[in-house]
Amino acid sequence: MSQTREILKQVKKLEITTKLLADGLVTGNSNSIFKGQGIEFSEIRDYRPGDDIRAIDWKVTARFNHPYIKEFIEERDLQIYFVIDLSESGSFGTNISKKQKALEIIASLMFAALRNNDRMGVFLITDRVEKFIPAKKGRKHLLQVLNLIVSFTPKSQKTDLKTSLVQISKIIKRKSIIFVISDFIDESEFLKPLKILRKKHDIIALKISDLREKEIPDVGLIELEDKETGEQILVDTSDEDFRNSYSKLISENELQFTSNLRKIKIDTLQLFTDQNYSIPLRNFFRRRK
Repeated sequence: MSQTREILKQVKKLEITTKLLADGLVTGNSNSIFKGQGIEFSEIRDYRPGDDIRAIDWKVTARFNHPYIKEFIEERDLQIYFVIDLSESGSFGTNISKKQKALEIIASLMFAALRNNDRMGVFLITDRVEKFIPAKKGRKHLLQVLNLIVSFTPKSQKTDLKTSLVQISKIIKRKSIIFVISDFIDESEFLKPLKILRKKHDIIALKISDLREKEIPDVGLIELEDKETGEQILVDTSDEDFRNSYSKLISENELQFTSNLRKIKIDTLQLFTDQNYSIPLRNFFRRRK
């Protein structure tokens, strides 16, 4: 009973702490913040400076030798899914874990979706889809979903985004907006299934990171352990060349990750555990509009 009360307290705290951001995301916006490229075709019109070049209708443009845009109107009944990576690497964090920070961000987006009367559902994943909740509307459904995420204990500690995304592509039939929330510390070839999902759905990748993953402090000999595999390695952090090489490798990997997702036309936002995410999240959705 005490565990149930603790879970309910966590859910209530999430609702209180994320409500302000959720209100800010939708205040003054007549359309849903989750509007992507649109769902329902509206018309062909002249290209205007500032338009998304991805919306250019190349056949019409070639025919008339002038750029034209395909314009869409927002679907009136949006379906939003949150793909949440619950593998063990998410338990890492300097002051707050990546998993907890991700939960706050997800709750904010869910309450914003509630304000817009959008349908929402979740996939809880590790090296496979461990739990699927179909998209529904309403506050009761939202609180049930949050309660599930807070109380859920994954069967696996490992990550396999590729396998999970392939499973998800077989489950979601109707065009949806899909948030993939992960630290993306995964060696599986997940770009291909993401690209396949992108053909039908609007995909948004939210990468949750901790600053300690970008740089290692000078604290002498330490033992590092992979949370997912249990593999351990002894490193000398007082070696400046090692620290610099490590930071350079992480930076290169992050740039490569962003570049790879940009190539397959997936919007990406990186957020850190020590960061107030409200401003970058608002700016992100403002750019998407």
